[in-house]
Amino acid sequence: MRVLFIGDVVGEPGRRAVRELVPRLRERLVLDYVVANGENSAGGAGITPATARELFEAGVDVVTSGDHLWDQREVSQLLESEPRFVRPANYPAGVPGRGWTLCTRMGCAPLAVMNLQGRTFMAALENPFLVGPAVAAEARAATPCVLLDFHAEATSEKIALGWHLDGQVSAVIGTHTHVQTADERILPGGTACLTDAGCTGGQDGVLGREWRPVVERFVKLTPQKFGVCAARVVLHGCLMELDDATGRARSILRVAEPLAPG
Repeated sequence: MRVLFIGDVVGEPGRRAVRELVPRLRERLVLDYVVANGENSAGGAGITPATARELFEAGVDVVTSGDHLWDQREVSQLLESEPRFVRPANYPAGVPGRGWTLCTRMGCAPLAVMNLQGRTFMAALENPFLVGPAVAAEARAATPCVLLDFHAEATSEKIALGWHLDGQVSAVIGTHTHVQTADERILPGGTACLTDAGCTGGQDGVLGREWRPVVERFVKLTPQKFGVCAARVVLHGCLMELDDATGRARSILRVAEPLAPG
């Protein structure tokens, strides 16, 4: 099984990159599934049914989220009715939505996609180190191939969860910090890890936002409106090959696919 994971899609430039590049990448890389973190797809903060629909129509099979989940009121529609959209599984019981989903495609083994959110420098959700194994086991009962998007701030927390879940999931891919890391590897138990998949959107800014207001915020310590960066758009993520029968990762490669200007 060949799976492309796409790092945080930021605003219209990120959606455009997905729209234009994913159909080509599906063919060129012979992809079975495409998963994307879409929590910044609506103006750089949150997700709506409309922006999710753009990603699905472009060829994304499952959209994950994170700490910007609640930034757009319309997200409730996705949480209540869209099985291809997942939110962090470590929210308390009773919160709308699902923490993992099963993705199927004709001629392919099923892929489970789960989502967790870190707690270091972020909201105090349930402990992902305690919730993760139980959710992974539930997903593994449906398929041996389980992909986890771990949306977290601290690199140490991301790496530690990879070791904690080694052999229990096929991959632990970090999101949220928007800078692609160069530490892709496969742990002894067969779990592929990457600390951060990067940002899909404009790169000539700060984490997908225009750089000038961000610098102004640091200089003057006053509120600023952070516009979405549209300069030098790149699709960032990683390509994984998983063993259909065991779920073990065979390979993981970083992806940085530029969108041609125009």
